[in-house]
Amino acid sequence: MKINWGTGIVLAFIGFISFIMYFVISLTVNKKYEHDLVVENYYSQELEFENDMNKQKNAQHLKEDVTWKRSPEGIQLSFPKDMDPSEITGKVFLYRPSNKQLDFEVAISLSDHNLLIPDKRLLGGRWNLKVDWQYNGNLYLYKKDIVY
Repeated sequence: MKINWGTGIVLAFIGFISFIMYFVISLTVNKKYEHDLVVENYYSQELEFENDMNKQKNAQHLKEDVTWKRSPEGIQLSFPKDMDPSEITGKVFLYRPSNKQLDFEVAISLSDHNLLIPDKRLLGGRWNLKVDWQYNGNLYLYKKDIVY
């Protein structure tokens, strides 16, 4: 049986489409190539963007900003020394871009100006640190990309 050029073109198209479909299906099914959204509720977070900008602007007017350093026990956050630590409330959110199962949130509860985030919850690598805090009715926000 002889195949003419029209049949050859159709067979080439079918082969190419099958080849592409194989890769598309294998990439969407394979757990190794999971593609999650950055956050589940990204639309509501986008609506909060202006509030976050105002909080960051408030934080820029402080004499001393929140600082962090790595210690053997974990990450140590230091809040401004001129503020009463018992009046500082809020939360610390650590976001791991490579794995959303590692994300966690810690409530701010201070007896002195330092907050320790234990090493047992942290893996080495990149983290997005977000400290959303309040003092005497003023809202502040500190964001930093860190490598632990």
